[in-house]
Amino acid sequence: MKYAFFPGCVSRGGCPELYPAAKLICEKLGIELQEMPAASCTGAGVLQEKNELLGDTLNARTFAMAEALDLPILTICSTCQGVMSQANHRLKNLEYRAKVNTFLAEEGLEYKGNARPKHLLWVLIEDVGLDKLLSLVTRPLAGMRLAPFYGCYIVRPTEALEFEDHPERQDALEKIIETIGATVVDFAGKTRCCGFPILTINERNSMAMVGKHTSEAKDLGADAMITPCPLCHLNLDSFQPKAAAQAGRPIGLPILHMPQAIGLAMGLSPDAMGLKRHIVSTKPLLTKIGAGAAS
Repeated sequence: MKYAFFPGCVSRGGCPELYPAAKLICEKLGIELQEMPAASCTGAGVLQEKNELLGDTLNARTFAMAEALDLPILTICSTCQGVMSQANHRLKNLEYRAKVNTFLAEEGLEYKGNARPKHLLWVLIEDVGLDKLLSLVTRPLAGMRLAPFYGCYIVRPTEALEFEDHPERQDALEKIIETIGATVVDFAGKTRCCGFPILTINERNSMAMVGKHTSEAKDLGADAMITPCPLCHLNLDSFQPKAAAQAGRPIGLPILHMPQAIGLAMGLSPDAMGLKRHIVSTKPLLTKIGAGAAS
């Protein structure tokens, strides 16, 4: 299996531990990744609020690059997935796509409408298969209780994300948790916003959202939270101490990138998974599964 790889900005910037972790587990799964170094940011939904045409043009440019490679797109960022899916949905309109292509023509590019961006989470469920993943689990996360956190961009709008055609996407993260041997801790906030989009304009409310999600999962017995979105990870991990102070209670819930949890179950080392980079310590988790310690 080969994909045009779109890691997104955050996996190499704010969460640099995600990029190598994802590449390592893809290698073990037999997923070949062809990078697109000239691809640009999706706009993260922020750009689209100001200039939707510009945002869609940037995404169409990436889609055209993937078409030239004759490969489907794989991303490891839920926000990228959501934004690209919405852009691609709008670009089904032939007149609109023709307008966007007038801008791409300056680089000799044209988007023909065939791109299908797909998050690693969906690739694991739909293309690789859970049986293949299970066969590579050498250190099941038995005894670990993980709360899934999808965030908002990978679950809505369902039409753009093709949930009707792929109903298995609704509980894909729970299936991954079970396959790697952990127990799912379900909670109401798993498909809600992490608060990152409003961080710079309303920090107090953003921290309230972080505190609510993490404390709710913690109170339900979760040992950690697992997310397929690096932006969610940034807010839920990096700002959790501030959220706890605002809430007036300790939380201390480690936040794992999905590839990190999978990599641990595959027997990869905590160092290789970048677990030393987290703000909330992962030491208790690693002790629990006998994987050593990370600071």
